[in-house]
Amino acid sequence: MSNKIKVLVVDDSALVRKVLTEVLNSDPSIDVIAQASDPLFAIQKIKKQRPDVITLDIEMPRMDGITFLKKLMSGEVSEQPIPVVICSSLTRKNASTTVEALRAGAVEIITKPEIGVKGFIEESAIQIIDSVKAASRARVKKKFGTSKVTTKQNADVILQKSVKAMSETTDKIIAIGASTGGTEALRQFLAAMPALSPGVLIVQHMPEKFTTAFAKHLNEISPMEVREAVTGDRLHQGLALVAPGGHHMLLKRSGAQYIVEIVDGPLVSRHRPSVDVMFRSVARFAGANVAACLMTGMGDDGATGLKEIRDIGGRTFAQDEATSVVFGMPKEAWKRGAAEQLIPLPDIASILLSACRTKR
Repeated sequence: MSNKIKVLVVDDSALVRKVLTEVLNSDPSIDVIAQASDPLFAIQKIKKQRPDVITLDIEMPRMDGITFLKKLMSGEVSEQPIPVVICSSLTRKNASTTVEALRAGAVEIITKPEIGVKGFIEESAIQIIDSVKAASRARVKKKFGTSKVTTKQNADVILQKSVKAMSETTDKIIAIGASTGGTEALRQFLAAMPALSPGVLIVQHMPEKFTTAFAKHLNEISPMEVREAVTGDRLHQGLALVAPGGHHMLLKRSGAQYIVEIVDGPLVSRHRPSVDVMFRSVARFAGANVAACLMTGMGDDGATGLKEIRDIGGRTFAQDEATSVVFGMPKEAWKRGAAEQLIPLPDIASILLSACRTKR
């Protein structure tokens, strides 16, 4: 019996279905078991053989992807929800659709261009394959109502190695990193943060253009002010800054003030923005004045940076397995001794606030 990840590709474009299938099947651990041109055909396929993951377009005939996604997550189509990776161009044109898809239960989002889609899918093979693998490990819950080997970069490609940690200021900050499942985790975390909390830096693995709408959504549900970061933003009490998709976010210092810088650069740990880039810059410029937490996600991005924060005297935590959608990044941080404690999602806000008031 095969242990491959069984994938159903749902897209109204025959070309997209063909190229996505070829890319996914190029990985020996993935098997595209079926294709469907719209959700109604997809439902028929699911009844014959339940996939482990579905890749789903948004704009399709007969039923749109969001409606289908909600049906999947409610258990209406299958007894148990099926992890979904959104692969659509509509979300780039209307970023608010992304927030709706994530709230409906999508595990990952991939944007495809409106033109040159074949070349994009082939060039983005690693991202697409990684997203499907992450989704296959996700623990989704019911909601009611050609793989190329690339050199794995670390944060040294972005950070200046000569900079030493600075801890003269006493201002405390909070740093958060998240990936798969992080959008919902961040919603819960920020909803629990008081308006005058220490400044918060957030890296959530998310494609370019989506983080603006995501930050606006977080701003609506959080007592803190939340916005997408731009170079020169001063991090201060009551403000949470979200790294923009497609760019790295670094913490810098201007005198006693914390300033953020948004930079381009290569993928770090296969991501841009990278949690490691942000965490390591935080370690160097905030020193012991930071409380950091690595949330749910696949892979190891953030583990190295979290260890640097702990080694320099900062307080470090990771989300526990029971409340993580994918216990990958937090597990790696725990294995490396980067996190001093594993904590459940509902307690992250209060524990980080407490850590800002006390030293380890």
